[in-house]
Amino acid sequence: MATSLLATDGYKFSMAEAGWPLRQETFYYSHRKGGLQVMPFDLAAYVKALLPEPKPEDYEFLARYDYEMGVGFKAAILRKDKLSVRAIPKGALFYPREPILTVTGPSALVSWLEPLLLQLNYRVQVATLALSDRDALARALATVTCEEQKALALETLDAVGVKGVPITVDSEGYLRRVRATVKELVDIVEDPARIFEVGLRAATCQQHHELALLACKEAGVQRTSNVEGARKLGMIPVGTMGHEHIQRYGSDDAAFRAMRERRPSRSSYLLDTFDTLTSGIPAAFQLIREDPSSQDSIRFDSGNKKLQYLYAVTRARDMGIRPVNILEDGLDAQATREFEELRRQVGWEPSAQFYGYGGHIVARTMECPLTRDRVAAIYKLSRTGPTPVMKFGNELAEGKQSVPGTPVLFRRRHGSGPIGLVGQEGEPVPDGYFPLMDSPPEAPSLVGAQEAAAEARIGYTPATLALVEELTRRHFPKGR
Repeated sequence: MATSLLATDGYKFSMAEAGWPLRQETFYYSHRKGGLQVMPFDLAAYVKALLPEPKPEDYEFLARYDYEMGVGFKAAILRKDKLSVRAIPKGALFYPREPILTVTGPSALVSWLEPLLLQLNYRVQVATLALSDRDALARALATVTCEEQKALALETLDAVGVKGVPITVDSEGYLRRVRATVKELVDIVEDPARIFEVGLRAATCQQHHELALLACKEAGVQRTSNVEGARKLGMIPVGTMGHEHIQRYGSDDAAFRAMRERRPSRSSYLLDTFDTLTSGIPAAFQLIREDPSSQDSIRFDSGNKKLQYLYAVTRARDMGIRPVNILEDGLDAQATREFEELRRQVGWEPSAQFYGYGGHIVARTMECPLTRDRVAAIYKLSRTGPTPVMKFGNELAEGKQSVPGTPVLFRRRHGSGPIGLVGQEGEPVPDGYFPLMDSPPEAPSLVGAQEAAAEARIGYTPATLALVEELTRRHFPKGR
C-alpha cells in the first residue's frame, strides 16, 4: 500500500521550503537507551517501503494550509533512485547510542522519513522481548491500541520465529484514556485553542495516532503536526522548525532569517540547537524586534525550561517586544500547571502562550509499555552537503548530543576496547574490529549476549572524535 505524501509532520514541509530540498544529506537512526537490542528486519528494504507516492491532491491540501511546495521539493521527493541506505544486518544486536542506520539522499526526501522511521522502535522492542523475556513480552502485548499495532507485533514475532502470543485490541479503552488526558490539559489552560498535538513520532503506527487525534478532536483540540491525520479528521496541520533546519545553516541567526524570509507565514524559532540563553534567544529576539507585527514565537525544548522562560520574559520586556511562547518537550499535566502559574506570575497573556503535547497524549495512555521514550529513538541530521553537523543541546548531562558526519559502525571481534566504535565512512577499519554495517545477515538471538551487555561501551574512532572537537570549537570558541 503506497504511503501518502502527507504521512509526516508539518514542519518537514516548511523546513524544505526554507532550506535546500535537493541538497544531498545524511541522517542516522539510533536508540539512546534500552540496553542490548535486536534488529528483526532488513532495514534497507524497510526504509524503501516507507517512501511516499505524491498525488496532486496532496499538494492542493498543503497549499490550503500555507505549505505550498516549490519545484525543488517536488523534484526531490521523486528521486528515490538517489536514496542510499546503510544499516546493520537483519538479526544483528546493537547497543544504545550506536548509529544503526544511515539514510543519504535529497534533503527533502530523507528528512520526510523521520516520523515513520522512528516508529520502527516498537518493532525492535517487540523482537528484543521475544528473544529475551517471554513473560515480559506477554505482559507488554496483552492489550494494544488498534488492529494495525497488533498486526505489526505479529509480523515482528513471525520474523524472529515466535508464535502463540495472545494479543487483545482495546481501541475504546485507549480512546477513553486519551480523551481524559486531553480534557485535563484543556481544563488547565482553559482554552483548547492553546493546545496542539505533536505525537506522530511517539505513535507505533498511523492508525494508533489517528485514534489519538480523534480523541483530541472530541476534546476540542483542532491542531496537529500529522498532516495526513489532519486531512482525514478535518483538523489543522501545524509545524515550523526542527533542529535539522538550524543545523543546515550552522547558526541560529541564519536559520531563523531563512525561515522568516523564505516563507510568508509566522515562524516559530527553536532555541536550543546550540545554546538557548547565549544564542537561540538573542537571535530570535533580534528578528522579532525588527518586525514586531509578525507575531513570531519562540519554542523552548531541552534544558532548564523554567529558567529559560523567566530569562526570555525578562529580556523581552527590556527590549519592548512580546513574543509568543511555545512549550513542548516532555510536558505533562503537572508541568503545564507550573508553566501556567509562571505565566500568571509574570503577567503574560494566555493568548501568547501555547502548549504542544506528544508522548503524554499518545504514548503514556497506551497499556502497552513499548514506547519511543523507553528506548529514546532518534533520527538526526549528521551531514548537509559536504558539511558535518551536530546538535549540541543545553545540558550535556541529558546526553542529547548527536553524531556528526557520515557515521559507520564497527564491532569488536577480539582484543580490548569498546564493543562498538562509531567511525566515519571511508575510515580504515580499526584493528580488532569489523564493519558491522557491511556484514551478512545474522540469525537473531540474544542467548548468551546479555552478559556481554554489561561490559558494553560505545566509543568514537579518531575520525569521529576529530569532527566532534572541530564542531565544538567552531560553535563554542570560548568553551562550554
